[in-house]
Amino acid sequence: MRRLFLMSVLLLLPALLCAGQKSKTKKANRETVQWRYEIQNEAVGADKTVLVCVWSYSKDVNVARRQALKNAVHGLVFKGAAANNDRTKRARALRPLVSDPAVEQQRADFFDAFFADGGDYARYVSVASSSGAGNVVKMGKEYKVAVFVSVQYDELRRRLQSEGIVGGLGSMF
Repeated sequence: MRRLFLMSVLLLLPALLCAGQKSKTKKANRETVQWRYEIQNEAVGADKTVLVCVWSYSKDVNVARRQALKNAVHGLVFKGAAANNDRTKRARALRPLVSDPAVEQQRADFFDAFFADGGDYARYVSVASSSGAGNVVKMGKEYKVAVFVSVQYDELRRRLQSEGIVGGLGSMF
Protein backbone atom coordinates (compact mmCIF):
# COMPACT_ATOMS: atom_id res chain seq x y z
CA MET A 1 0.00 0.00 0.00
CA ARG A 2 2.79 2.39 0.93
CA ARG A 3 4.65 1.50 -2.24
CA LEU A 4 1.58 2.23 -4.35
CA PHE A 5 1.24 5.62 -2.66
CA LEU A 6 4.89 6.49 -3.35
CA MET A 7 4.58 5.47 -6.98
CA SER A 8 1.48 7.62 -7.46
CA VAL A 9 3.22 10.59 -5.84
CA LEU A 10 6.23 10.15 -8.11
CA LEU A 11 3.98 10.03 -11.15
CA LEU A 12 2.00 13.11 -10.13
CA LEU A 13 4.99 15.22 -9.04
CA PRO A 14 6.03 16.34 -12.57
CA ALA A 15 2.44 17.31 -13.35
CA LEU A 16 2.21 19.38 -10.16
CA LEU A 17 5.51 21.11 -10.90
CA CYS A 18 4.39 21.88 -14.45
CA ALA A 19 1.08 23.27 -13.18
CA GLY A 20 2.97 25.49 -10.73
CA GLN A 21 5.12 26.86 -13.54
CA LYS A 22 2.04 27.56 -15.68
CA SER A 23 0.52 29.40 -12.73
CA LYS A 24 3.62 31.62 -12.46
CA THR A 25 3.50 32.31 -16.20
CA LYS A 26 -0.18 33.30 -16.02
CA LYS A 27 0.55 35.57 -13.07
CA ALA A 28 3.46 37.16 -14.95
CA ASN A 29 1.23 37.77 -17.96
CA ARG A 30 -1.44 39.39 -15.77
CA GLU A 31 1.22 41.68 -14.29
CA THR A 32 2.60 42.49 -17.73
CA VAL A 33 -0.81 43.57 -19.05
CA GLN A 34 -0.58 46.47 -16.61
CA TRP A 35 2.68 47.52 -18.36
CA ARG A 36 4.34 48.81 -15.18
CA TYR A 37 7.92 49.63 -16.10
CA GLU A 38 10.39 52.42 -16.70
CA ILE A 39 12.66 52.56 -19.72
CA GLN A 40 15.80 54.56 -20.47
CA ASN A 41 17.95 54.71 -23.59
CA GLU A 42 21.54 53.71 -22.85
CA ALA A 43 23.11 53.62 -26.32
CA VAL A 44 22.43 53.26 -30.03
CA GLY A 45 24.62 50.87 -31.99
CA ALA A 46 25.96 51.31 -35.50
CA ASP A 47 23.67 48.53 -36.71
CA LYS A 48 20.63 50.47 -35.38
CA THR A 49 20.22 48.31 -32.32
CA VAL A 50 19.23 50.13 -29.16
CA LEU A 51 20.46 49.29 -25.68
CA VAL A 52 17.87 50.21 -23.08
CA CYS A 53 17.63 49.76 -19.35
CA VAL A 54 14.20 48.52 -18.29
CA TRP A 55 13.02 48.58 -14.69
CA SER A 56 10.21 46.05 -14.23
CA TYR A 57 8.07 45.60 -11.12
CA SER A 58 6.95 42.28 -9.66
CA LYS A 59 6.68 40.34 -6.42
CA ASP A 60 9.11 37.81 -7.93
CA VAL A 61 12.55 38.91 -9.17
CA ASN A 62 12.68 36.21 -11.86
CA VAL A 63 9.26 37.17 -13.20
CA ALA A 64 10.38 40.79 -13.49
CA ARG A 65 13.52 39.74 -15.36
CA ARG A 66 11.55 37.61 -17.82
CA GLN A 67 8.98 40.34 -18.44
CA ALA A 68 11.68 42.95 -19.08
CA LEU A 69 11.98 41.79 -22.69
CA LYS A 70 8.29 42.42 -23.36
CA ASN A 71 8.49 45.70 -21.48
CA ALA A 72 11.45 46.88 -23.59
CA VAL A 73 9.62 46.28 -26.87
CA HIS A 74 6.35 47.72 -25.53
CA GLY A 75 8.21 50.79 -24.27
CA LEU A 76 9.92 51.51 -27.58
CA VAL A 77 6.66 50.99 -29.48
CA PHE A 78 4.27 52.99 -27.24
CA LYS A 79 6.19 55.10 -24.71
CA GLY A 80 9.62 55.83 -26.14
CA ALA A 81 12.71 55.83 -23.94
CA ALA A 82 14.00 58.57 -21.66
CA ALA A 83 17.43 60.06 -22.32
CA ASN A 84 20.43 59.02 -20.28
CA ASN A 85 22.19 62.24 -19.34
CA ASP A 86 25.20 60.56 -17.76
CA ARG A 87 28.25 62.45 -19.05
CA THR A 88 29.90 59.31 -20.35
CA LYS A 89 26.85 58.11 -22.31
CA ARG A 90 24.67 61.03 -23.37
CA ALA A 91 22.11 58.77 -25.03
CA ARG A 92 19.27 60.82 -26.47
CA ALA A 93 15.61 60.20 -25.78
CA LEU A 94 13.74 58.00 -28.25
CA ARG A 95 10.22 58.86 -29.34
CA PRO A 96 7.69 56.02 -29.47
CA LEU A 97 7.35 54.25 -32.81
CA VAL A 98 3.55 54.57 -32.57
CA SER A 99 2.44 58.16 -32.15
CA ASP A 100 -1.21 57.37 -31.35
CA PRO A 101 -1.67 55.36 -28.11
CA ALA A 102 -5.16 54.29 -29.24
CA VAL A 103 -3.53 52.02 -31.83
CA GLU A 104 -2.84 49.47 -29.08
CA GLN A 105 -6.59 48.96 -28.58
CA GLN A 106 -7.49 49.36 -32.25
CA ARG A 107 -5.02 46.63 -33.27
CA ALA A 108 -5.45 44.50 -30.13
CA ASP A 109 -5.61 41.30 -32.19
CA PHE A 110 -2.11 41.94 -33.55
CA PHE A 111 -0.57 43.13 -30.27
CA ASP A 112 -2.10 40.33 -28.16
CA ALA A 113 -0.47 37.75 -30.44
CA PHE A 114 2.73 39.80 -30.77
CA PHE A 115 3.27 40.07 -26.99
CA ALA A 116 2.07 36.54 -26.12
CA ASP A 117 4.53 34.09 -24.57
CA GLY A 118 6.79 33.00 -27.40
CA GLY A 119 5.31 35.79 -29.56
CA ASP A 120 7.07 37.67 -32.31
CA TYR A 121 8.31 40.38 -29.93
CA ALA A 122 11.08 37.92 -28.92
CA ARG A 123 12.63 38.16 -32.40
CA TYR A 124 13.67 41.73 -31.72
CA VAL A 125 15.15 41.56 -28.20
CA SER A 126 17.88 39.90 -26.19
CA VAL A 127 19.13 40.35 -22.63
CA ALA A 128 22.38 42.26 -22.53
CA SER A 129 22.81 42.10 -18.73
CA SER A 130 20.62 41.52 -15.71
CA SER A 131 23.10 40.92 -12.94
CA GLY A 132 24.58 43.28 -10.41
CA ALA A 133 23.89 44.35 -6.87
CA GLY A 134 22.14 47.59 -7.81
CA ASN A 135 19.81 45.96 -10.29
CA VAL A 136 17.31 44.67 -7.72
CA VAL A 137 15.60 47.01 -5.27
CA LYS A 138 13.04 45.84 -2.69
CA MET A 139 10.09 48.23 -2.62
CA GLY A 140 7.54 47.18 -0.02
CA LYS A 141 6.10 43.83 -1.10
CA GLU A 142 7.57 43.89 -4.59
CA TYR A 143 10.87 44.30 -6.39
CA LYS A 144 12.06 46.82 -8.94
CA VAL A 145 14.46 44.95 -11.24
CA ALA A 146 16.73 46.59 -13.83
CA VAL A 147 17.64 44.64 -16.95
CA PHE A 148 19.73 45.89 -19.86
CA VAL A 149 18.08 44.81 -23.10
CA SER A 150 19.30 45.04 -26.68
CA VAL A 151 16.51 45.76 -29.18
CA GLN A 152 16.74 45.51 -32.98
CA TYR A 153 15.04 48.87 -33.34
CA ASP A 154 15.07 49.21 -37.15
CA GLU A 155 13.83 45.66 -37.65
CA LEU A 156 11.02 46.28 -35.17
CA ARG A 157 10.07 49.51 -36.97
CA ARG A 158 10.07 47.70 -40.34
CA ARG A 159 7.79 44.99 -38.94
CA LEU A 160 5.33 47.57 -37.67
CA GLN A 161 5.45 49.33 -41.06
CA SER A 162 4.73 46.08 -42.88
CA GLU A 163 1.71 45.53 -40.61
CA GLY A 164 0.43 49.04 -41.41
CA ILE A 165 0.78 50.18 -37.80
CA VAL A 166 3.58 52.70 -38.38
CA GLY A 167 3.95 54.87 -41.48
CA GLY A 168 7.19 54.73 -43.44
CA LEU A 169 9.88 57.36 -43.01
CA GLY A 170 8.74 58.93 -46.30
CA SER A 171 5.31 59.60 -44.80
CA MET A 172 6.78 62.26 -42.51
CA PHE A 173 7.74 64.54 -45.41
